[in-house]
Amino acid sequence: MTRVLTPRRRPFVTAVAALTLAGLLPAVPALAQSASITTTDSPAAVRPADTDPALAPFYGQQLTWQPCLGTMQCTWLTVPRDYAEPGGATIRLRVSRVPASGPASSRQGSLVVNPGGPGASGLDFASYVATVVSPTVARQFDIVGFDTRGVGRSAPITCMTGAQTTRWLNADPTPDTAAEQQSYMTLAARIPSGCLSMSPQIARHVGSENTVRDLDILRQALGDERLNWLGYSYGTYLGTLYAEDFPDRVGRFVLDGALDPSLDGMQMSRGQSTGFQTAVTRFAADCAPRPGCPWRGSTRSVLTGLNRLLDRLDRQPMPAHRGRPLLQAQALTAIFYTLYSPYAWPSLREALRTAAHGDGRALQTLADYSNERLGPNRYGSNMASAFPAIACWDTTPAPGRTQLSATARQWSAKAAVPEMASAMSWGNAPCTSWYGHSARTPAPATSTTTSPILVVGTIYDPATPYVWAKALASQLSTATLLTYRGDGHTAYGGNSRCIDTAVDAYLLSGTPPAAGTVCR
Repeated sequence: MTRVLTPRRRPFVTAVAALTLAGLLPAVPALAQSASITTTDSPAAVRPADTDPALAPFYGQQLTWQPCLGTMQCTWLTVPRDYAEPGGATIRLRVSRVPASGPASSRQGSLVVNPGGPGASGLDFASYVATVVSPTVARQFDIVGFDTRGVGRSAPITCMTGAQTTRWLNADPTPDTAAEQQSYMTLAARIPSGCLSMSPQIARHVGSENTVRDLDILRQALGDERLNWLGYSYGTYLGTLYAEDFPDRVGRFVLDGALDPSLDGMQMSRGQSTGFQTAVTRFAADCAPRPGCPWRGSTRSVLTGLNRLLDRLDRQPMPAHRGRPLLQAQALTAIFYTLYSPYAWPSLREALRTAAHGDGRALQTLADYSNERLGPNRYGSNMASAFPAIACWDTTPAPGRTQLSATARQWSAKAAVPEMASAMSWGNAPCTSWYGHSARTPAPATSTTTSPILVVGTIYDPATPYVWAKALASQLSTATLLTYRGDGHTAYGGNSRCIDTAVDAYLLSGTPPAAGTVCR
């Protein structure tokens, strides 16, 4: 299952890194602790509709903000580890904010943001979004980010050691022979078993259905009657679930790079495979006439050269950094990574040029950046664990080796770059033997909210195909679809003033743009 993120902000393509489990708290009474710096924002009164009375201490907590991460402020939010036992163990979620720059009289509340994933940290993302929204939005809203449960500093889940992470990232993602396939499936099966052995307390509690309940507690702690939400990619799924579970608490909702909740994991990978094939073909067409393109002439010549390179790497690694030859897995990571944004196409073009001359260092560097590699068996986040832990839990089980192999052949048959299509199928292998799954099954979104929702879709989005945005907008009765006719994953805060103006206006007024609006 390929990750769906927002590379303009912090791109990823394959799973990365591991952190130690931390942040578990023993008891609910700690919610009433005093602190030296307490926010003046008082949470709204807990309403009887907030279900289980045992949740009242969580909904009644006040946040303590302290300086952190440059100019931002940070705090801890306490939530139940298991919502089925709200009086039991708790966990803490790390939350950040950039306070509204305007006077209190103009403040409209908080805008909670999520960068995608699942598994991406949202802490410094708040600082990024504060520079993307218009100055008027920044004056009227606190921009709030957070690490979802199991991610970053919020009870992070660990499923692999650093060495195991490296081995998984370097594994052949397009296994051809039965022996290669069995080896790959064996490595994949060690991920769920590692979650249970290394993070037994949190492993079964990181699903999105729990994160959505965390979101409502966060909304209350922020003092907002309704949740204002800016979700990218996977963040659109969290927003969709919130609109289903808490329809009367939906505020301004921007869902950019939408997921279609009616799709299972394999269907989602199929859609992404098609999206990335379109993106790599458009990259090839852009590359062909340029002087620095390694296979100049035509789109076909570029694709042919790329396929020959990947085939060569499948048979034999290429010299790269000392002691680290370039593997096909790393080359594919670099390609997927740079296809998320046309701004990265020049980097891919140059890396392919040097690789065509037998030097794999540039492609390997791109893969290292994508994977957040800090050094031998060291990574900058727990994405390698958090992504499958959340994604595999959220969906139905993936098929076994035989079906994954057949699907890989089917998807590759007419693909512009067959190895990319094959990798998209095999990427679902960890979900084949996952230890549990959400009670939710894939289904079209249904929400009774009366609040207008804004869905943003990009025509040539490789990771969240435009058809998904159209599907989600049609499933949510109050949704309006805003279209960006361009390349790249997600649109708001990118290179379209038309998109940015429409989204900013909606955030300020709650009025979406006219139906059928297309920005070019």
